[in-house]
Amino acid sequence: MRIWVNYNQNERQDLKIESAKYLTDYAIRMRFNDSTETLVDFKPFLFKALHPSIKKCLDESKFARFEIADGNLNWNNYDLIFPVWNLYKGKIEA
Repeated sequence: MRIWVNYNQNERQDLKIESAKYLTDYAIRMRFNDSTETLVDFKPFLFKALHPSIKKCLDESKFARFEIADGNLNWNNYDLIFPVWNLYKGKIEA
């Protein structure tokens, strides 16, 4: 069963990450263009992942080398990327 959340489609499309800081233990604090700040723990996702491109990010030094590209977090030329809306909600899924 899927539950759909009502939101303003234009706001969702315009949502961008303005800054991001790696803290420790696969956690990143992000600030969005609407001034919202979110802390996302990527550790559960990474440790459940089976895909080799994702498993590379288990090397914490590689995980910490993300960049902000087009308002989103990007690792190693799009080896790993998440929908901005999920990051905004602080919830990522495998």
